[in-house]
Amino acid sequence: MVEPETEEEPKFAPGETIHDVTTVKGMYQNWFLDYASYVILERAVPALEDGLKPVQRRILHAMKEMDDGRFNKVANVIGQTMQYHPHGDASIADAMVNLGQKDLLIETQGNWGDVRTGDGAAAPRYIEARLSKFALDVVFNPDTTEWQLSYDGRKREPTTLPVKFPLLLAQGVEGIAVGLSTKIMPHNFRELCKASIDVLRGKDVQLFPDFSTGGLCDVTHYNSGMRGAKIRLRATIEKVDKTLLIIRDIPYGTTTTALMESIVKASEANKIKIKKVVDNTAAAVEIQVQLPAGVSPDLTMDALYAFTDCEISISPNTCVIIDEKPRFVGVEDVLRRSTKATVRLLERELEIRQDELHEKWHNASLEKIFIENRIYRKIEECETWADILETIDKGLKKFVRIAGEKARADDQRLVLRRAITEDDLTRLTEIRIKRISKYDGFKADEYIQRLEAELAEVADHLANLTRYAIHYFEGLLKKYGAGRERKTQLRTFDVVTAQKVAIANQKLYVNRVDGFVGYGLKKDEFVCDCSDLDDIIAIKRDGTFTVTKIAEKTFVGRDILHVGVYNKNDDRLVYNMVYLDGASGISFAKRFLVSGITRDRTYDLTKGTKGTKTLYLTANPNSESEIVSIQLSDKAPARVKQFDFDFAELSIKGKGSMGNIVTKQPIKKITQKTLGDSTLGGREIFFDSVVGRLNTAGHGRYLGTFDTENTVLVVYKDGSYELKAPDPALHFDVPNMLLLRKLEADTVVSTVYLEGETKVHYVKRFRIETSTLDKRFAFIPETKGSKLLAATAHPEPLVEIKIQRDKKADKETEKIALHEFIDVKGWKAMGNKLNYFKIHALTLLTDEGPEPPRREVAKRRATAPASKPGENGSARPRPEPTGAVDITAEEVAQARELLKRPKAQLGLF
Repeated sequence: MVEPETEEEPKFAPGETIHDVTTVKGMYQNWFLDYASYVILERAVPALEDGLKPVQRRILHAMKEMDDGRFNKVANVIGQTMQYHPHGDASIADAMVNLGQKDLLIETQGNWGDVRTGDGAAAPRYIEARLSKFALDVVFNPDTTEWQLSYDGRKREPTTLPVKFPLLLAQGVEGIAVGLSTKIMPHNFRELCKASIDVLRGKDVQLFPDFSTGGLCDVTHYNSGMRGAKIRLRATIEKVDKTLLIIRDIPYGTTTTALMESIVKASEANKIKIKKVVDNTAAAVEIQVQLPAGVSPDLTMDALYAFTDCEISISPNTCVIIDEKPRFVGVEDVLRRSTKATVRLLERELEIRQDELHEKWHNASLEKIFIENRIYRKIEECETWADILETIDKGLKKFVRIAGEKARADDQRLVLRRAITEDDLTRLTEIRIKRISKYDGFKADEYIQRLEAELAEVADHLANLTRYAIHYFEGLLKKYGAGRERKTQLRTFDVVTAQKVAIANQKLYVNRVDGFVGYGLKKDEFVCDCSDLDDIIAIKRDGTFTVTKIAEKTFVGRDILHVGVYNKNDDRLVYNMVYLDGASGISFAKRFLVSGITRDRTYDLTKGTKGTKTLYLTANPNSESEIVSIQLSDKAPARVKQFDFDFAELSIKGKGSMGNIVTKQPIKKITQKTLGDSTLGGREIFFDSVVGRLNTAGHGRYLGTFDTENTVLVVYKDGSYELKAPDPALHFDVPNMLLLRKLEADTVVSTVYLEGETKVHYVKRFRIETSTLDKRFAFIPETKGSKLLAATAHPEPLVEIKIQRDKKADKETEKIALHEFIDVKGWKAMGNKLNYFKIHALTLLTDEGPEPPRREVAKRRATAPASKPGENGSARPRPEPTGAVDITAEEVAQARELLKRPKAQLGLF
């Protein structure tokens, strides 16, 4: 058995002085823990009580000591702070600039930099600062502050400042310590005040970040800012026209310079196509992205989100110091703790104020008795100081008694709240004769009454502390909430897949005989344009196929029949195939989807027997069927040597299905006779007003079933309409739309508009007579002041108008059925007048039209095998509609107003 190693005792020579010995291992263990604790508690992580790091707290304390209402040079503030801060001036300057840029506690003067552009602040000797009125009201109170000695013992500094506001959540913070970090997002000032009020009222609260840079934020996975949470931030991109995009807001944590560099980098990597990027940022952010002709602005917008800093992800991590320990909590928990701390501070302030008022009342009452009863005359004959104090004390006791002291039956003495002390008697002796001679008893009574009224008010606040705290937060909201509205819009983003938005920056070639594919085979057969993010599918004559990442040159196997771009999410690309089984000599036909694959793995579409070969293969992007002509071999014993085969008779199955028998005779040739229709029918399209996109996943409002020739009709608030292809990549300008629906042959648009020059209201009904896509057509006059008031595609539209028939008539309400008021006319017609003296308001009582009937897909699904694609040849299941994406109540109301047209007035005219 091996004995464990033990440390040997150190040996010393005779007469040698023995000192304490500490091993390096022990030193490291102790010193490292001390260092880690110091960094966590004294540098990187904020305290929950005031939401400040130590350096920030020392800066604010130094500014309070210097405060005289005027601006101070930042260099002077840094020098004052260095009396308390054990580190250099650079760390203080950085922390102060960070505080000043948050625009809450410090008023700034000079060039303090710009968080949007990344420009730094000027040198501390050039810029100035002072505490804001908010900071003076909320952050400081020496009577409720706990103090400690500074690092050198010469000064006194606050342990924590008595902040009566959730400052930590308002400013946000980021810090890296030893073994942990904190990253708390800033939140909206007004929302924090309202949330604190809700906490005091016992309501549940939910907080979301708000950033000074604006932009869009997806808080689906915010999870109260706990560890593992994530938020997605996007720039606000405006589509001006087909060749110009403008970035208005940038994501928090980025700068305009970094954003432009990421766009240029993506362009140089051929991930997006742009002509020029121009930064016109001044008071507001404006980055122009100019596009070359023929480039889709919608796809470019998605590509900016996918490949540049126009979209970033942030992982919050709410870590704060609670009871001298770092703890991970949610932002709502931080708010509740902060609100309770504010209530305690308010209670302490009220108690201090109550004590001050008691003292003032006590002194005023003694002074009144001392002067009005001329007690001061009795001390004239006293020879010693002790006699003077005793004489005053006896004189006062004739008129006062202490609370709790037994009273006589006819006792009219004033009740004091505390005993009379020697200091009280001394203070009375210090009253000057001039003041005694001018003493006004009436004013003294008024002063005491005011003190008693304020004491009663303070006592009421203490008895109803929650009500007082609610009034306090309401006061903060009213006094400091102006101009602090939410800047960041909360949205639910759709996921932008890089493969979908990558530009076709490569060309795919194939060498069918040798079995190579790639973008470097420029001397071989051209297949299609693609991007360098695409996957490639290659099907060979022996019935096997492989999916691989596109490269310059890749060997996939000899004798290639089909090669193309593979999209794993495409559930409508159907392959029609006829193959000869090598073992039996029987020819089989099958229709299949390719799904559930592993890249660079070989799959077999046949039985896999030796001698098997593919006789016919087509790829059909919209599940088209086809009729082929099959000619048998001349040696075949069959009497009919040529016949037609219709693929529409086959079900669409998985890639591993065997297929149906076509013939047992040898086949000489197969040729396509006719191309059939889509056997899966049109796509079921939905519109999600939250993200402003079409989709096939069931999110939002159902628009209908779209075949290849169907289009989407969009009517805009400016009195124009546009036809668009049902492309999920398109962005729709939801705030400026009145109507979006599938264009049917019998669609009639009913509108009411105001003509700008004559100020006459018109009713107009028309059919869409144009067929050009992506071009706006104005159907109301383009005169200045013309305004579209209502638009609907309902077959029997009804409006309610508030009218005045003549100048002296009273206002009255009338309902008009637009389909009875006017016949359908051309889209360029003026329409019929509404001949009333004045129309004050208009309400649309019908929405844009009944929801189109859905196809009976449930019946088709019920008959399909309930298994995964590829296991027994079942087709890929279609997703059921899942309803609208959850958004805020305000966004829901806006979407309903813009798209569903509820019964809401459109305004005064």
